[in-house]
Amino acid sequence: MDGGGEIRPRFYVPRMFGVEARRGLRFAGCMSVIALIAPDFTREDAARARGATCIVGLDEAGRGPLCGPVTAAAVRLFPGRIPAGLNDSKKLTAAARERLFDEILANAECAIAHASVEEIDELNILRASHLAMCRAAAALPTPPCHALIDGNMIPREFGWPAEAVIGGDALCLSIAAASILAKVARDRIMVGLAQQHPGYGWERNCGYPTREHLEALLNLGVTPHHRRSFKPVHNILYQEVSVSA
Repeated sequence: MDGGGEIRPRFYVPRMFGVEARRGLRFAGCMSVIALIAPDFTREDAARARGATCIVGLDEAGRGPLCGPVTAAAVRLFPGRIPAGLNDSKKLTAAARERLFDEILANAECAIAHASVEEIDELNILRASHLAMCRAAAALPTPPCHALIDGNMIPREFGWPAEAVIGGDALCLSIAAASILAKVARDRIMVGLAQQHPGYGWERNCGYPTREHLEALLNLGVTPHHRRSFKPVHNILYQEVSVSA
């Protein structure tokens, strides 16, 4: 318990585990607590109490897939106009995400941006996701006074005051809203790409390395939308070069 009376969860891991294992298990314990918490407006209210007037949440979608862009969203929620049911997009059904997508756009200031497959391969996926976040923040109609960014890093080129919030999509309503916009926007892109390149199942797997997707890569080959820097795609291309040589 700290001086303010807040009880902070502690996770004891026996010394029979190695140091790195103990750290990992403690982190897993913290994340399991986060999973039980509904997002709220605490961090937004704290920033407003410090004088910020335009507080935005940022999140991305699409770091893990083998193809397609990485997408980021920035959302400024207004007290009294916050859609009911906001949560981490991963905890919501597709139908709930679609409904909330429209409600967020109707009640908040929002921007959605992307980093392309070419940028992902050139920069790496982390830097590309940060680039998409910077683009989303820059596209907002009102410049942010304070940004709440999901994760443990603030993008290098981010030009506004910001704080990183680990597990932020499950803790902050603004970040939760951004996670929904980014997820739905990217999913729609992958559905469109699936029509151009049938057989990979992108309308279902959104480009993630499912068995269906990996088998299609072997049978149908690599498309222009695949990330060549990702190992499964790189390995197939390398095998093709080796065979042709």
